[in-house]
Amino acid sequence: MNRIAIVAFCSLLTAQQPAQHTLQGAVRVVDVRGRAIEVTTGVGFALRVMRLQVPTDTRVSAAGAALPLGLLRSGDIVRVSYGTGRGGEGYVAYTIERVGRMATGLDPSR
Repeated sequence: MNRIAIVAFCSLLTAQQPAQHTLQGAVRVVDVRGRAIEVTTGVGFALRVMRLQVPTDTRVSAAGAALPLGLLRSGDIVRVSYGTGRGGEGYVAYTIERVGRMATGLDPSR
């Protein structure tokens, strides 16, 4: 009887945790007012644009330090952990880490 109660309790705990996924890509759009970002990422041989809501409690960082959402720029390379929003509508970012920036322009050494 105790085993059944423990198994039921453990399955209840795992059922309440949201599914978490990660992606890495380039920031396409930052909507500070709407608290959302769009990230372009590669999927197989195709590109995919993911629009993610960014709640106020989402941790946004760069090099381990906190970073305001408004300082993310188009072209920043980010790693995002995310899941589905409430009601299964859209995606919600849990953490956003800026890991680099895309270089633009010509290489002056060539």
